[in-house]
Amino acid sequence: MTSLQLVGAVLFAIALVHTFSTKLFHSLARRHPRHAGLFHLLGEVEVVFGFWAFVLVLSMALLAGGDAAIGYAESRHYTEPLFVFVVMVIAASRPVLDAVRDLLVFLANLAPVRTEVALCWLGLALVPLSGSLITEPAAMTLAALMLAPQVFRPGIPEVLKYGALGALFVNVSIGGTLTSYAAPPVLMVAGAWGWDSAFMASTFGWRAAVAVAFNATIITVLLRRYLTPADTVADVRMPLVVSGVHLALLAGVVLFAHHPVLFIGLFLLFLGYTQAYPKHQSPLILKEGLLVGFFLAGLVVLGGMQQWWLQPLVSSLEPTALFFGALALTAITDNAALTYLGSLIEGLSDHAKYMLVAGAVGGGGLTVIANAPNPAGAALLRAGFEHGSIGMGGLFLGALAPTCVAAAMFLI
Repeated sequence: MTSLQLVGAVLFAIALVHTFSTKLFHSLARRHPRHAGLFHLLGEVEVVFGFWAFVLVLSMALLAGGDAAIGYAESRHYTEPLFVFVVMVIAASRPVLDAVRDLLVFLANLAPVRTEVALCWLGLALVPLSGSLITEPAAMTLAALMLAPQVFRPGIPEVLKYGALGALFVNVSIGGTLTSYAAPPVLMVAGAWGWDSAFMASTFGWRAAVAVAFNATIITVLLRRYLTPADTVADVRMPLVVSGVHLALLAGVVLFAHHPVLFIGLFLLFLGYTQAYPKHQSPLILKEGLLVGFFLAGLVVLGGMQQWWLQPLVSSLEPTALFFGALALTAITDNAALTYLGSLIEGLSDHAKYMLVAGAVGGGGLTVIANAPNPAGAALLRAGFEHGSIGMGGLFLGALAPTCVAAAMFLI
């Protein structure tokens, strides 16, 4: 362990504590209005890891020199933060949302239950499972915006909001495992271990689908008395051509998700199109997207300094212990980073490989940092919670039961 590694580990631990303390900063903002702006900034969960990543880079500059600090920052890969930002903004555009809403309302009208109850279930089950096709960040964005006016609003008990948030985060994390490209922790190992989409669907996918359906059903039953028909009112009809262009651009971004030059080019084309036809647009969520990208970039910078203790820990565990170890470690570090470190370990058995990935995706809903799409969901849904902030303890408790369901399915 070098001094830089120690500093990196300490700052990572501080960032974790800060993540779980965001509500405290909002309380301080109310008590000390003179510095409310600073406390509100530090209370934004999306700011936490980016802030401490800057502290890490400055510390590296002091300890090892400016060139070393810049070299380390530039050696990190930021494709995922860039992609999440781009896909969030496009998926949250009004034409895409209207198209998804129309599809969900059509399906809900076919269900043998009240339309608003069916819509809630579809938002918690079908949309997360669609992440296997459109990627998990896009599924999280769509599900959050579909559910926000229905579930995450005044009049719904806070405990049920946290239950729904936990179920959503867990379902998105495991719902992307039907293919080999949509879930970041799966993508990290698919090429190295030769896992294709057929393998994922037959090994992980059906288990995930059962867990997603069960989790969505339980929380929907608990919410059903609070769901009202007014929540399903649709907006003015969107021209098919406009919807088609937006959906095509979203599909292109998903197709080139690992090629930032291409998907950023498509994003610039998207921005130009929205300016050309403003009457069919609602305000883009650029601020929310940028904050989420900042959060994930900070996690990339801070997480890159944790390999020295994470990889030996992962490699020392037997398969069953590896499952529960990955489940727990995912709560304090991005699950994609965890599986990436596992892919570097020589001689892992097929059983151990399965257990590592199953634990990583199973624990992806326990905290905001556990899975890359979680910050997107938190940014879009936090306004629906008390004081406009999501408590990390409440999220953990809300995700605990859905996580146990996912773990049970993966252990069968």
